[in-house]
Amino acid sequence: MSETLIPTAADARLLRHFARVSFGFWTGPTRRKAILLLVGLFACLLLNLAPAIAVNRWNKFFFDALQNKDQRQILLSISLMLALAVASALASVTLLQARMRLQLRWREWLTQTLVRRWMERRRFYQLSVLRLVDNPEARIAEDGRVSIELFVDFATGVTNASLMAASFVSVLWFIGGSLTLGHVTIPGYLVIAVVIYSASTSFGMLLLGRPLVACVEAKAAAEADFRFELSHTRENAETIALIGGDDAERERHCARFDQVALRWTAVIGRQARMLFLSSGNNVLAPVIPLMLGAPKYLAGEMSLGDLMQAAAAFIQVQSALNWLADNSLRLADWFASARRVAALDLFFENLDEIAIGAEENMIDLAFSDDGALHLCGLSIAQNDGRLMLAETDAVIGRGEKVLVKGDSGAGKSTLIRAIAGLWPWGSGRILRPRDARIAFMPQQPYMPRGTLRGALDYPHDDIPPDPARIEKILSACGLAHLVSRLDEEQSWSDVLSGGEQQQLGFARVLLRPPDIIIMDEPASALDDLSQTRLMELLSEGAPGSTIIHAARRNVDKRFYHREIQLKARPAS
Repeated sequence: MSETLIPTAADARLLRHFARVSFGFWTGPTRRKAILLLVGLFACLLLNLAPAIAVNRWNKFFFDALQNKDQRQILLSISLMLALAVASALASVTLLQARMRLQLRWREWLTQTLVRRWMERRRFYQLSVLRLVDNPEARIAEDGRVSIELFVDFATGVTNASLMAASFVSVLWFIGGSLTLGHVTIPGYLVIAVVIYSASTSFGMLLLGRPLVACVEAKAAAEADFRFELSHTRENAETIALIGGDDAERERHCARFDQVALRWTAVIGRQARMLFLSSGNNVLAPVIPLMLGAPKYLAGEMSLGDLMQAAAAFIQVQSALNWLADNSLRLADWFASARRVAALDLFFENLDEIAIGAEENMIDLAFSDDGALHLCGLSIAQNDGRLMLAETDAVIGRGEKVLVKGDSGAGKSTLIRAIAGLWPWGSGRILRPRDARIAFMPQQPYMPRGTLRGALDYPHDDIPPDPARIEKILSACGLAHLVSRLDEEQSWSDVLSGGEQQQLGFARVLLRPPDIIIMDEPASALDDLSQTRLMELLSEGAPGSTIIHAARRNVDKRFYHREIQLKARPAS
C-alpha cells in the first residue's frame, strides 16, 4: 500500500494495468464515439475560457471608470457584467454536459467490460469460493465509477488549468511589466512571484498530504467491508432472528464501524493539516498581487484598473498552478479506486492459474459423441488440494435417472458441481453430450428480482412460454395461489417460503425440460408426500432428460434406474 502520492513500483504496475484496461474505450469499437465526446469536451473548455478572459478585462474597464468617477462607464460596465454572467453560466452548463456525458459513456463501457470478465468462465463463482478478492461487486460499481469520473475530472481540470495559466500569464507579464529594485530590473516580476508562491503552497500541500493515498484506500476498504456485513445480516435476517443473534450481530457491526471510524480519523487528521494551509492561502492569495502592485500604482505607473486586472489574473494563474495540490484528496481517491479496479481485473486474468494451479490439477471438460455422460478417471479435490473423490469411472446414459447418495462430506454436492462445470479442482475427464441443455437445481433456487413470470422463466429463452402452460404447471406443482401474481414485481426470495421456492424450481424445469437435470437436495424443505408428487411430475414432464440427483435423506427409489453410493474419505 502506497505511503505517498507518488506511486511505488507496485502502484505504477497497477496504474499501467488500469490504463490498459480502461483505455480500451478509446481503441475498440467505441473509439469513434469516444473521440467525438473528447473533441466536444475540449471545444467546451475553449468556450468556457472566453468569459473568464472577458471578466478579467472587465476588471480594468470597471475600476478605471470608478477611478475616473465616470458614471456612464460604470453603468455600462454593470450591463456588460450581466451579459458576461449569462455567457459564463451557459458556457459552464455546456462544459458540465460534455464532461458528464463522457464520464457516463466511459463508465458504461468499463462497467460492461468488468461485468463481462466477472461473469465469463464462471469467475464470479470461483471468486466466491476462493475469496481472494474482497467485494468484487463494490469494485465494479463504486470503484469503477470513481476511477472514471475522477479521471475525467482531473483531465478536464488539468487542461482547463493549463489554458487558464497560459492565457493569464500573458496578462500578468504585459500589465505588471517590470520592477526595478535599486539597480536591478526584474522583467515580468508578477509572473515570477506567482510561480514562486504557487510552488511553495503546492509543495506544502503535497508534503502534508503524503500518506493520504494509504489512508483513503484503507477507509474505502473498511467502508466496503461494513456495507458487506450489513447486507449479509439483511440476507440472513430470519435465521439470525430465530437463533437470537441480534446482540451478536449488533456488536459485530459496531466493531466493523469502529474500524471505519479509526480509518476515517486518519483521513480527517491529514485533511485538517491540508485545510490549515489551504485556508491561509485563500486569505493571502488575493492580497499578494495587490501588495506587489501597490508601489507601481502609487507611483502612477499603473491605473486602478490595471492593478485590479493584474490581481485577478494573479489569482487565476495561482489557482491554475495549485490545481493538483488543491485536488490532492480527490487524487488520493482516484489512486485508491483505480488500483482496486486494476487489481480486480488482474485477478480475472490470473484466476485460472491462482485457482487451479498446474494443468494436471484441473478437471478436463470435453464432449461425448454418444449422448452419454462419462466420468473418466475423475478425482475431485477441495481448492486447498484435499482429495474428496479418487479415480472414479462411470457412464450415465441418455435419459438415465441416477441417485447419488452418501454421508455428509462424501462429496455429493461437489461431484454434481464438477459435472455442471462449476468445480475445476481435481483431475480426470468429464465428457458431456455436445450442445446439451443442463439445468442445475440447488437447495435454494435463484430468484431474480422482478416479476414472478420472469423468475419462473429464468434464464429466459428467445420464445416466451405459453401463459396457459405456465398456469397449468404452477397449479400442478402446488403453486396455484401464485397464478394471479405472475406479473407482480417483488423480491420473491423474500416473499416466498423455502418450500415454495423449491416448488418453483421444479416448475421452472418442467416449463422447459433440459437434456440433463442436476439436482442437489432440491426438495429438502418439503415433506415426503410433496417431494414424491414433484418427482412424479418430473418423470412425466421430462421423460427423456438425464437426471443426477444428490440426496442425503431417503427418497423414493422407483424414480431412479440406479444408485451411486459415495463414501467420505478419512482425513489425512
